[in-house]
Amino acid sequence: MSQNRLGEEIDWTPPAPPPPASPPPAAPPRTRRIGSLEVLAALLVLLVIFRGWLGGLVDGERLQTWTTVFVSVLVQAVPFLVFGVALSAVIAVFVPRSFWAKALPRHPALAVPAAGLAGVILPGCECGSVPIAGSLIRRGVTPAAALAFLLAAPAINPIVLAATAVAFPGKPEMVVARGVASLIVAVAMGWLWLRIGKPEWIRLPHRPDVDGESKAHAFWAAVRHDVMHAGGYLVLGAAAAATINVVVPASWLQRLAENPILSVLALAVLAVLLSICSEADAFVAASLSQFSLTSRLVFLVVGPMVDLKLIAMQTGVFGRRFVVRFAPTTFVAAILVGTAAGLVLL
Repeated sequence: MSQNRLGEEIDWTPPAPPPPASPPPAAPPRTRRIGSLEVLAALLVLLVIFRGWLGGLVDGERLQTWTTVFVSVLVQAVPFLVFGVALSAVIAVFVPRSFWAKALPRHPALAVPAAGLAGVILPGCECGSVPIAGSLIRRGVTPAAALAFLLAAPAINPIVLAATAVAFPGKPEMVVARGVASLIVAVAMGWLWLRIGKPEWIRLPHRPDVDGESKAHAFWAAVRHDVMHAGGYLVLGAAAAATINVVVPASWLQRLAENPILSVLALAVLAVLLSICSEADAFVAASLSQFSLTSRLVFLVVGPMVDLKLIAMQTGVFGRRFVVRFAPTTFVAAILVGTAAGLVLL
């Protein structure tokens, strides 16, 4: 009880003290989940343990051929895949978004040929250009420009052009024709995507959120994600290419070479099925001496842009809706432009 100024008694109860603060909830125990790297390591250990038994399974000639082609495709492609993934991670982590706004023309129609010409300075393979193109799109580059780079880089970089010159000695026009035709296809496909392409056709896979992490941690997280994601599709593509090499009889090629139209189509399809790395495809094309130079040029233009391993990898990076539209259109464009370039320059 207390009194106010008038001497009246009033009831007053002191406020109850605040309840004690509850302790913070305990953090859930961190569980160690088995990831893709652990699974891959376990498979490699099993392969080493059972190598003798597995070797007995591939004693057959056709199985040995399949194994040789499968391993050859992987050996050719994996180093460039790792290079492309590493460069993709560098672009994603260390290169600010504002850089691409300054490096490429603002107008998308001008950015497409600029991105295509950028492939000249990047010595890489088609396996590396796929994750790089995906990273460029993530960093705000217009998809049309990124796709032009995707198609141009494996075909017009100095290493590929030098390999073509060595494979076709005394025929510099073959090098010129390959570079010109490949660049035209890349730019034309970029402009075509700019005209009719839709954003919903491209579905990039979700990357782990690395915002706020250190640069080194973010870099290795991006590398690990892209290697395991794109590498799995590369293995599927290599297996498909090896199967085709075993199934298709060599005698069919000799019959097709006698028809000028069918020879072009045959080598275009063969480039898709063989899935040879762009640094080595010129030597394969040179060995197909029964075919005309024009048909072999089409082989060199189609291969770095559309093949089984590329289709598989592009499915993993860009999605199925993209591949079912982009791959067939690129295949037709490469045949038409390659044939025209061969008729004019060879």
